[in-house]
Amino acid sequence: MLKLYAMFLTLIFLVQVVSAMLGFVFRHEIKNTFKNNYENALKHYNSTGDYRSNAVDKIQNTLHCCGITDYKDWTDTDYYSEKGFPKSCCKLQDCSPQRDADQVNNELFGIYQAYCLSRAITNNQYEIV
Repeated sequence: MLKLYAMFLTLIFLVQVVSAMLGFVFRHEIKNTFKNNYENALKHYNSTGDYRSNAVDKIQNTLHCCGITDYKDWTDTDYYSEKGFPKSCCKLQDCSPQRDADQVNNELFGIYQAYCLSRAITNNQYEIV
């Protein structure tokens, strides 16, 4: 019985090692796929609550960011031309969607701007393993 338990633990360990190596090898493809899907979600964003829009809102609320690289990514979307920035971009809890860039999350950390894509990958890199 103990040998069977050791065999299962060894198997689980090997699966984790292999998945960690695959995650490291394909990290650029994972990043590009995430970026392309996020760009697609921004282009098709609407406030009706479909799964893409909910995902974008959740990312922007959780990570306190706006857009892929910065808030200017929203200016190319249909949603921005109709309503402005989404509510999830707002710095304050009670602001409404608007076109005022001073009210959106565009925090700077040192020299590098902490944008959504970078934060999402950095925050989730340890969940891959």
